[in-house]
Amino acid sequence: MYPLRRNRRLRKSESVRSLVRETRLSPSDFLVPLFIVEGKSVREAIPSMPGYYRLSLDQLAKEVRELWSLGLSSVLLFVKVPDDLKDNMGKEAINPNGLMQMAVKTVKDTCPDMVVMTDVALDPYSINGHDGIVEKGRILNDETVNVLAEMSITHAEAGADFVAPSDMMDGRVLTIREALEEEGFYNTGIMSYSAKYASAFYGPFRDALDSAPVDKGDVPKHKKSYQMDPANRLEALREVTMDIDEGADIVMVKPGLCYLDIVREIRDTVNVPLAVYQVSGEYAMLKAAVEKGWLDHDPVMLEQLVSIKRAGADIIASYFAKEAAQFLQ
Repeated sequence: MYPLRRNRRLRKSESVRSLVRETRLSPSDFLVPLFIVEGKSVREAIPSMPGYYRLSLDQLAKEVRELWSLGLSSVLLFVKVPDDLKDNMGKEAINPNGLMQMAVKTVKDTCPDMVVMTDVALDPYSINGHDGIVEKGRILNDETVNVLAEMSITHAEAGADFVAPSDMMDGRVLTIREALEEEGFYNTGIMSYSAKYASAFYGPFRDALDSAPVDKGDVPKHKKSYQMDPANRLEALREVTMDIDEGADIVMVKPGLCYLDIVREIRDTVNVPLAVYQVSGEYAMLKAAVEKGWLDHDPVMLEQLVSIKRAGADIIASYFAKEAAQFLQ
């Protein structure tokens, strides 16, 4: 009780504050999302994500070397697929010589110890912009899951350490796990987007990959029939526990900042590693505010990242990862 206990004693200087700090950020906390495109010497700016780029394979190698030098040891790969390779069945997704498969090989050839995770979903490959096969206005679950399993095998063959199904189809973790086991990929992990919400924060990401749902015919222009309702909490716990039972090694909550209550509840419920994706809209909002002169970039960036880790994240997928690592150095 006061005056025997004066809490400000532990705040009186930066040295003291640092000594008793409860949550600390490290470059090893981060998973770096990278966008890959066809071509050579391509480093293409993404207008809605200032400071972020689409990279050709040669530029990917260069970027990976820089990330490694900053202590960033994990990447999450996404590909922008040319329109002429898109269809409704995800045929290009299972091409063993496709862009994703070549990107995995490029990272592993450049930096063998870099942890490589791969996006497993059909939206980059889909003429409809959906994470699954579309038929008569419906997103087919089981047919999609079978393609995702084939896709995961090609990623494992290319050298991926983890496949990361981001589609939210029912049963995909079990199907992928069984397929990996059957093909002998016992050590290939699964990071499941277990609690992925139908959020309005994904816009810049869809710009980066040209993967937004299309507005045509009876094709839904939203993903609400498979991604989660932002109003739901208990559903997230069900999804996470089911994915763990099906063989997920890491579970994820996406997006980040608006869902920290979900992060904490999952952290208090399960004992597997927990990832949080700080998504493109969260990144773009800060960049826009900084351009307007309304916010100071680095303090806000670090406060956001600390809040995600404080909520219980073991892994933070963030477009700020490189800037944060540079700051922390």
